[in-house]
Amino acid sequence: MELADEVHLDLVEVAPNSKPPVCRIMDYGKYKYEVSKKFKLAHKKRRVFHVKEIKMRSEISEHDFNFKVKHAEEFFKRGDKVKFTLVFRGREIMHREHGEKVLQRIIETLKEIGSVESNVRKEGNNLTIIMVPK
Repeated sequence: MELADEVHLDLVEVAPNSKPPVCRIMDYGKYKYEVSKKFKLAHKKRRVFHVKEIKMRSEISEHDFNFKVKHAEEFFKRGDKVKFTLVFRGREIMHREHGEKVLQRIIETLKEIGSVESNVRKEGNNLTIIMVPK
């Protein structure tokens, strides 16, 4: 403690459970400032992805398809992931290949600006794919 007072620094206990306890002479205020700066810098560089969901049916018209694809392009430009969900109702699930064709068409249309993160998955009466921006 006398050594810390002589150099006008703080005596900080580093490992209190060891035998004998370990202490360090340091400027504690400066140390806390540096730790907070590192935390803020790491937090600033972090990339947060939002997953936007676009739902459609297997029998979708051309205009509706283009409209939904246009929205997906906007989401990609903002850096968001897009989850396409194809909803089947009633007996539509019997013709799952129609839905898979629609999803393949989406992948083909958006291959320039996005790539498939997870392939076609069946979730109940839905088919889903997740695409990410390139």
